[in-house]
Amino acid sequence: MLFNSIEFIVFFLITVMVYFLIPKKIRYIWLLITSFYFYMSWDAVYALLLLSVIFVTYVTAIKLNAINENDQTIENKSKDKKIYASICIVVCILLLVYFKYLGFIFDNINNVLGWFNKKGTLPVVDSFIPVGISFFVFQSVGYVIDVYRGDTKAEKNFARYALFVSFFPQLVAGPIERSKNLLKQLATPNDFSFEKAVDGVMLMLWGFFLKMVVADRIAIYVDTVYGDYPIYGGWYLIVAVMLFAIQIYCDFAGYSTIAMGAAKVMGFNLMDNFNAPYMAGNVSEFWHRWHISLSGWFRDYLYIPLGGNKKGTVRKYINIMVVFLVSGLWHGASWTFVIWGALNGLFQVVEALIGKKKRDNCKKPTIYKVGRALLTFLLVDFTWLFFRANTLGDAINIIKSIVTADNINIFVDGSILKCGLNLPEFIVVLVGIGIIIFSDVCKYRGIVLRNVIARRGFLFKCVFVSLVVGAILLLGVWGAGYDANNFIYFQF
Repeated sequence: MLFNSIEFIVFFLITVMVYFLIPKKIRYIWLLITSFYFYMSWDAVYALLLLSVIFVTYVTAIKLNAINENDQTIENKSKDKKIYASICIVVCILLLVYFKYLGFIFDNINNVLGWFNKKGTLPVVDSFIPVGISFFVFQSVGYVIDVYRGDTKAEKNFARYALFVSFFPQLVAGPIERSKNLLKQLATPNDFSFEKAVDGVMLMLWGFFLKMVVADRIAIYVDTVYGDYPIYGGWYLIVAVMLFAIQIYCDFAGYSTIAMGAAKVMGFNLMDNFNAPYMAGNVSEFWHRWHISLSGWFRDYLYIPLGGNKKGTVRKYINIMVVFLVSGLWHGASWTFVIWGALNGLFQVVEALIGKKKRDNCKKPTIYKVGRALLTFLLVDFTWLFFRANTLGDAINIIKSIVTADNINIFVDGSILKCGLNLPEFIVVLVGIGIIIFSDVCKYRGIVLRNVIARRGFLFKCVFVSLVVGAILLLGVWGAGYDANNFIYFQF
C-alpha cells in the first residue's frame, strides 16, 4: 500500500477515526492491527519475517533487562549480556543477509572461482527482498543495544513493542526511530488535537507535493535517459544525473514527511529525517542533514563502538570508511552501492585532512557559503551516479559519456524535450525545484514555514491548504493509466 494511493488515504482516514473513537487503553492494539494490515498489503508472507524479528528482539531485551536487575557480579552480568545480545544481533543480521545479500555473495564467489578457471558451483539466488527489511531490522537491533547498555528499559508488553517495530507510518522506509522517543509515546496516547492534526496534514501535503509533483515527474526523464544511456548520451546524461539528485531527495524526504505528518495527526512525533541537506557546506555536514536517523544509527551503534575519533587520527579515518562502506551495502547488494559509500567516506576523509589548517573565525560572505554548497552538491551528485546506475560497468560508461559530451545543442533544437517531458512539464519541475530551494533556505535559517502559516488566520490556512491540494491534483503525476511509483527507498 503506497502513501501516494487512494487506498492509503482511505486506510489512513479509517485508522485515525477509529483510533480517536475507541478507549485509550486499547488504541495501541488497534494501531498494531492496522500496521500489520498495512504491511501485509504487499505480501502476507512478509508478516512472518517481521514477527520473527519482533519476537527474537523482544525476548532478548526481556532477558537483558532481567540480567541487569539480578544480583550477579558486574563481571558476570556483562558476560551474560554480551552472549544474549550477540546471539540476537547475529540472528537478525543473518536474516537480513539471507534475504538481501545471499545472491550477491554467491555471485561474487562464483566470479572469483571463475578467475581461477574453476567453475562456480553456488546456485543463482533470485532476488526477493521483503519491503522495509533493513529499516525494521536496524530499529529492532538498535533497541536491543539500548537495553544492553542500560539506556532504556525493556518493554514488557509484547503488543506495544510489536507496534514500536511495525508502526505503519515509518515501517517500510523510516525514519529509524529510537525506543526513547517512539516507544514512550506509544505508551501514553494523546487526546485529539486540532492543532496537531492541522500540522500533520500540512506535513503530509508537503510530502505529497515532493513525491507526486516533483520526484515522480523527474523520474520520467531520469528513467528514460538512464534506461537507454548509449542513445541519450552526453548532456542528456548530465541533466539526468543532476535531476536524479533532486528526485531522490524529493522522493525520500517526501516519504519521511508524509510519515511524520501521518504520525502527527494521531499525536505522535517522529524525528525529522532531513534538514536542508543540499545547503550543506561539505560532505560531512551533508550526512548530518541527510537520512538523519540512519546517520545517527551508524554513529551510535557502529562508529562509536569502533572507537570513533578517540583512538587516533588514522583509526578515525578507517572508522569513517568502514561506516560508509557498510552504509553502501545497507542500501543495496551491489558494487555500485559499495562504490557510492566508499566515495562518500573518502570525501569526508579528504575534507578532514584539508580542514587541519588553522580555522578562520571571521564571518564568511554569502557567496563563499553558496560556492561551498554548490561544490558539495556536485560531489554528492557524482556519488549519486553510482547509486542510480544498474551496474558498475554502466556507471563507468555514463562517466565516459559525460566527460566527452559534445551535444549541448539539445537545449537549442528541442531534443531534450523528447525524453518524456515536454516544455510545460519541465517548467513545472523547475518551479518545483525553486519552491524546494526556498523552503530549504528557510529551514536552514531556522524558519519553519508551516509554523508561520499556522500563525495566520483560519481563512488564510483554508485557502493555502486548498491551493496545495489543487496543485497536487492538477500537477501531480497520477490518474488514469498511471501506476503509482514506489518510493525509491522501498527497495532497501
